Amino acid sequence: MQVVFEDWDQKVKKTFNATSKQEVLTVTEAGDLLGMTKDQMKVYVLKHNLTKVAINRSVHRYLLLKSEIDEILGKA
Repeated sequence: MQVVFEDWDQKVKKTFNATSKQEVLTVTEAGDLLGMTKDQMKVYVLKHNLTKVAINRSVHRYLLLKSEIDEILGKA
């Protein structure tokens, strides 16, 4: 039996998406879509006041609303 590692952010995202009407992305995923590194994406989030979906038990981790990223990409 092989154990597959699941990134903690991905696990939280999966749980959130299963229980919410709003779809979310991790900071890394959003950055990948916009051609940015995770660190660049964090700066972008602050600069453009994107909605941060808080993750329980973590002050520094958050998810981003997929709808806002889609809007930036012109997919809305």
